[in-house]
Amino acid sequence: MSKKLYLAYGSNLNLEQMAQRCPTAVVAGTSTLKDYRLLFRGAYGGAVATVEPCDGKSVPVLLWEITPADEAALDRYEGFPYLYRKETVKVKHGGKTVSAMVYIMNDGRDINPPGRYYYGVIRQGYLDCGFDTGVLAEALRVYPHKKGL
Repeated sequence: MSKKLYLAYGSNLNLEQMAQRCPTAVVAGTSTLKDYRLLFRGAYGGAVATVEPCDGKSVPVLLWEITPADEAALDRYEGFPYLYRKETVKVKHGGKTVSAMVYIMNDGRDINPPGRYYYGVIRQGYLDCGFDTGVLAEALRVYPHKKGL
Protein backbone atom coordinates (compact mmCIF):
# COMPACT_ATOMS: atom_id res chain seq x y z
CA MET A 1 0.00 0.00 0.00
CA SER A 2 1.58 3.29 -1.08
CA LYS A 3 1.67 6.13 1.41
CA LYS A 4 2.22 9.83 0.87
CA LEU A 5 2.98 12.74 3.14
CA TYR A 6 0.09 15.07 3.84
CA LEU A 7 0.69 18.46 5.46
CA ALA A 8 -2.00 19.64 7.90
CA TYR A 9 -2.27 23.22 9.19
CA GLY A 10 -5.93 23.59 10.22
CA SER A 11 -8.54 21.30 11.72
CA ASN A 12 -6.58 18.20 10.65
CA LEU A 13 -3.99 19.05 13.30
CA ASN A 14 -6.62 17.79 15.74
CA LEU A 15 -5.56 14.24 16.58
CA GLU A 16 -9.01 13.06 17.69
CA GLN A 17 -10.67 14.37 14.54
CA MET A 18 -8.06 12.77 12.28
CA ALA A 19 -8.34 9.44 14.12
CA GLN A 20 -12.03 9.39 13.18
CA ARG A 21 -11.65 10.73 9.65
CA CYS A 22 -8.51 8.83 8.61
CA PRO A 23 -8.00 5.90 11.00
CA THR A 24 -5.01 4.53 9.07
CA ALA A 25 -3.15 7.87 8.94
CA VAL A 26 0.03 7.99 11.02
CA VAL A 27 1.69 11.11 12.41
CA ALA A 28 5.10 11.51 10.74
CA GLY A 29 6.14 14.60 12.70
CA THR A 30 5.96 18.37 12.85
CA SER A 31 7.51 20.98 10.61
CA THR A 32 7.15 24.60 9.52
CA LEU A 33 5.76 25.86 6.22
CA LYS A 34 8.02 28.83 5.55
CA ASP A 35 6.96 31.93 3.62
CA TYR A 36 3.26 31.18 4.08
CA ARG A 37 0.63 32.61 6.40
CA LEU A 38 -2.51 31.12 7.90
CA LEU A 39 -5.82 32.78 6.99
CA PHE A 40 -9.53 32.09 7.28
CA ARG A 41 -11.62 32.55 4.14
CA GLY A 42 -15.32 32.07 3.47
CA ALA A 43 -18.60 33.35 4.89
CA TYR A 44 -18.49 35.59 7.94
CA GLY A 45 -18.53 33.39 11.06
CA GLY A 46 -18.08 30.26 8.94
CA ALA A 47 -14.75 30.81 7.25
CA VAL A 48 -12.26 27.94 7.10
CA ALA A 49 -8.47 27.78 7.21
CA THR A 50 -6.12 28.10 4.30
CA VAL A 51 -2.51 29.04 3.76
CA GLU A 52 -1.19 31.57 1.28
CA PRO A 53 2.32 32.57 0.25
CA CYS A 54 3.66 35.43 2.38
CA ASP A 55 7.36 36.26 2.57
CA GLY A 56 8.77 36.17 6.07
CA LYS A 57 5.81 34.40 7.70
CA SER A 58 5.56 30.74 8.67
CA VAL A 59 2.90 28.25 9.72
CA PRO A 60 3.45 25.28 12.04
CA VAL A 61 2.32 22.05 10.38
CA LEU A 62 1.82 18.39 11.15
CA LEU A 63 2.92 15.80 8.63
CA TRP A 64 0.80 12.68 8.25
CA GLU A 65 1.55 9.49 6.32
CA ILE A 66 -1.70 8.74 4.52
CA THR A 67 -3.01 5.90 2.40
CA PRO A 68 -5.14 6.31 -0.75
CA ALA A 69 -8.24 5.63 1.40
CA ASP A 70 -7.21 8.40 3.81
CA GLU A 71 -6.69 10.76 0.89
CA ALA A 72 -10.15 9.96 -0.48
CA ALA A 73 -11.66 10.76 2.94
CA LEU A 74 -9.70 14.02 3.07
CA ASP A 75 -10.79 14.92 -0.47
CA ARG A 76 -14.43 14.63 0.62
CA TYR A 77 -13.88 16.62 3.83
CA GLU A 78 -11.91 19.37 2.09
CA GLY A 79 -14.38 19.76 -0.78
CA PHE A 80 -11.73 18.86 -3.35
CA PRO A 81 -11.55 20.11 -6.09
CA TYR A 82 -14.24 22.78 -5.62
CA LEU A 83 -13.27 24.43 -2.32
CA TYR A 84 -9.65 23.30 -2.08
CA ARG A 85 -7.02 22.26 -4.61
CA LYS A 86 -4.00 20.06 -3.92
CA GLU A 87 -0.48 21.37 -4.18
CA THR A 88 2.89 19.90 -3.35
CA VAL A 89 5.16 21.87 -1.05
CA LYS A 90 8.62 21.26 0.34
CA VAL A 91 9.30 21.29 4.09
CA LYS A 92 12.11 20.19 6.38
CA HIS A 93 11.52 16.87 8.13
CA GLY A 94 13.98 14.57 9.82
CA GLY A 95 16.94 16.68 8.74
CA LYS A 96 16.05 16.66 5.06
CA THR A 97 13.71 18.40 2.65
CA VAL A 98 10.61 16.38 1.77
CA SER A 99 7.62 16.91 -0.51
CA ALA A 100 4.15 16.88 1.00
CA MET A 101 0.65 17.27 -0.39
CA VAL A 102 -1.36 20.20 1.03
CA TYR A 103 -4.89 21.46 0.46
CA ILE A 104 -5.02 25.18 -0.41
CA MET A 105 -8.28 27.04 -0.84
CA ASN A 106 -9.23 28.07 -4.36
CA ASP A 107 -9.36 31.81 -5.04
CA GLY A 108 -12.45 33.94 -4.70
CA ARG A 109 -13.42 33.82 -1.01
CA ASP A 110 -13.21 36.76 1.36
CA ILE A 111 -11.11 36.85 4.52
CA ASN A 112 -13.52 36.39 7.44
CA PRO A 113 -13.55 34.87 10.92
CA PRO A 114 -14.32 31.21 11.51
CA GLY A 115 -17.03 29.91 13.81
CA ARG A 116 -16.14 29.27 17.45
CA TYR A 117 -16.45 25.49 17.20
CA TYR A 118 -14.19 25.22 14.14
CA TYR A 119 -11.64 27.59 15.67
CA GLY A 120 -11.72 25.48 18.84
CA VAL A 121 -11.00 22.31 16.85
CA ILE A 122 -7.94 23.96 15.30
CA ARG A 123 -6.83 25.40 18.64
CA GLN A 124 -7.00 21.93 20.17
CA GLY A 125 -4.88 20.69 17.27
CA TYR A 126 -2.28 23.35 18.04
CA LEU A 127 -2.27 22.17 21.66
CA ASP A 128 -2.14 18.49 20.57
CA CYS A 129 0.99 19.25 18.54
CA GLY A 130 2.66 21.54 21.07
CA PHE A 131 2.47 24.52 18.70
CA ASP A 132 2.50 28.15 19.82
CA THR A 133 -1.08 29.39 19.34
CA GLY A 134 0.25 32.85 18.39
CA VAL A 135 0.10 32.02 14.66
CA LEU A 136 -3.52 30.99 15.07
CA ALA A 137 -4.36 34.16 17.02
CA GLU A 138 -2.63 36.28 14.36
CA ALA A 139 -4.86 34.73 11.69
CA LEU A 140 -7.85 36.23 13.53
CA ARG A 141 -6.32 39.70 13.60
CA VAL A 142 -6.30 40.20 9.81
CA TYR A 143 -9.97 41.21 9.62
CA PRO A 144 -9.84 44.95 9.02
CA HIS A 145 -13.15 45.95 10.63
CA LYS A 146 -14.56 42.86 12.27
CA LYS A 147 -14.32 41.45 15.75
CA GLY A 148 -12.41 38.22 16.28
CA LEU A 149 -13.46 35.39 18.54
